[in-house]
Amino acid sequence: MTTTPNPEARIRVALVDDQALFRTGIRMLIDSQPDLQFVGEAGDGAEGVELVRRARPDVVLMDVRMPVMDGITATSRIVEQSGTDGAKVLVLTTFDFDEAAAKAIRAGASGFVLKDADPEFLLAAIRTVHAGTAVFAASATRELLRRYEDSTTSVETVPPAFTELTPREREIFDLAAKGLSNSEIASHEFVSEATVKTHISRVLTKLELRDRVRLVVFAHEHGLVAKD
Repeated sequence: MTTTPNPEARIRVALVDDQALFRTGIRMLIDSQPDLQFVGEAGDGAEGVELVRRARPDVVLMDVRMPVMDGITATSRIVEQSGTDGAKVLVLTTFDFDEAAAKAIRAGASGFVLKDADPEFLLAAIRTVHAGTAVFAASATRELLRRYEDSTTSVETVPPAFTELTPREREIFDLAAKGLSNSEIASHEFVSEATVKTHISRVLTKLELRDRVRLVVFAHEHGLVAKD
């Protein structure tokens, strides 16, 4: 016997895109999933910021190029107003690994998905981001940021919170910033994956970062990633 998920337990999803037909298709896709709930849509970034403030979604699907306010600016404002425990933004891009995706990640997005991706992949991405995991590997995040290096985002001064990491937490931070997965870090440090997850969680808490993507961005912008 199947059971209907508790409405309060469903993942609340909002969509910001200037193409009405695309919004209709995504809304129908989200509504077809018992564990997802479509809570609203907007046609530009400015409307999207207001929608998120009003509807309080868990995940926001955000187009990059829109009138009035683009998706990168909207992402930055949503993340700023939502805080570390607020809505997570999943950016919709036309080209994989493009400069817009890099800017969106720097602005606070938790991942990006191609607009022509398979529906199953988009649904999996929504669930993955909501669970606090990056849609793509940290190594891909690092490569994306390195490919579109922006010296204007570099900050030489390391935040005081970074100095509060223990020696072991600093080791874990360094390896995670280089794009290693939990299993790779565990193998490198001769510890269990559970131990790595605990250390990563503590590092994220101390640095007030919402996920592994933000850790890689933090390391990149503060010059804390060793050059290969």
